[in-house]
Amino acid sequence: MTGYQILAESAFFKDLAPESLKSLASICSQRELKKRDLLFREGQPGTAIYLLRRGAVQLHKTTADGNEVVIKIVRPSETFAEVVLFEQERYPVTATALAPSDLLVFPRADMLRLLDATGFRNDFIRMLMRKQRYLAERIVQLSGHDTEDRLLWFLDEQFGSEKTVTLAVSKKDVAAAIGTTPETLSRLLQSLKRRKVLTWKGKTLVRHKT
Repeated sequence: MTGYQILAESAFFKDLAPESLKSLASICSQRELKKRDLLFREGQPGTAIYLLRRGAVQLHKTTADGNEVVIKIVRPSETFAEVVLFEQERYPVTATALAPSDLLVFPRADMLRLLDATGFRNDFIRMLMRKQRYLAERIVQLSGHDTEDRLLWFLDEQFGSEKTVTLAVSKKDVAAAIGTTPETLSRLLQSLKRRKVLTWKGKTLVRHKT
């Protein structure tokens, strides 16, 4: 599949004008990551932005006391690290592959050159605004709902309406993504199993009802 085809099917890029898609396709390259590979570390110079094609990438920050706080688990077809284009020149988070992953890489210098063109810049900013609305909704989800709601919302976000899914991420990773501890998630999963809401065994999760 060509870079243009990949971009045209991406949820975040598909609404860009054809000329903007062609411009993006002309500067991108492809990269593969193995599970637990480090893509970039918090504080490193921001050399590129990325589109995840396949797999899962975790974005996290390190707090002053040394704890890791998960910001997001990136889904296939999502972009990340756009902040280095506008707000700062260094990555504000660390990105690690949670599963074997394929990415498109867009060099920062080439992206800044494309953004000099008014048409491309307007298209790209509209795409970023859609993403900002998504992130704002996520903050509401994390702050205003209990752990069960956040887990079910996470599953809907990652897998849509699929009833049986094979998980590429661990329970520890999911716990971090929904803002809870692995122990709390384990107790919740036991409760959901008893109530016949869902069953998580090994890498297979079955949703019986939602």
